[in-house]
Amino acid sequence: MKGSSTAERITAWRCIGCGKIEAPQPCIGVCQDRKVDLVDAVDYDQATADGSAARSQAEDLARLVRRLAHTTPSDGEWERSYRALQAQARALLDPAGPVRR
Repeated sequence: MKGSSTAERITAWRCIGCGKIEAPQPCIGVCQDRKVDLVDAVDYDQATADGSAARSQAEDLARLVRRLAHTTPSDGEWERSYRALQAQARALLDPAGPVRR
């Protein structure tokens, strides 16, 4: 999928009956028709936002995994460290944000 900064949007007219799409432009005499796949801009924007959110969550989770991999708790403190990392993981996995209790 192309990123939102490279995507070209065109304005077209779609028939509410048959779904035909038309976007007439001035012809300079070299036209060649090719099949293209189009999506509604709202659907594209949602997919782009979803992808951005997923990338952000993946980066946050990777930071947590790095912290887990490189943390050595002091003697007798492993459980406190584990529970702190567990709370951070829960907060990252909760789609509504930090755990509310």
